[in-house]
Amino acid sequence: MVKKNIGVEAKAPKEDCGSAKCPWHGHTKIRGRTFTGIVMSSKGANTAIVQWNYYTFVPKYERYERRKTRIAAHNPKCISAKIGDTVMIGECRSLSKSKSFVIFEKVEQ
Repeated sequence: MVKKNIGVEAKAPKEDCGSAKCPWHGHTKIRGRTFTGIVMSSKGANTAIVQWNYYTFVPKYERYERRKTRIAAHNPKCISAKIGDTVMIGECRSLSKSKSFVIFEKVEQ
């Protein structure tokens, strides 16, 4: 098997899905921003909701507040991330009305 260059350093999945929207087995290119987050939901068809937490400073109160970001990402069958998995997502072209990110790697813990 020839290793495909998807534009970022990542480990290729072991199985083949044959999907056109998969960065490893299709034509989707990863460009723009990449994030690491935790899968909160994978109920939708080929969709996962990925969330990560961060802190932002509020100058008025001189304290930090917790915030979170939740993004819908394409979940290819070769990766098939489940709830609680830590994954890497990358920006790509719009795949549907609400998805502009694709999961390209499960992070080993």
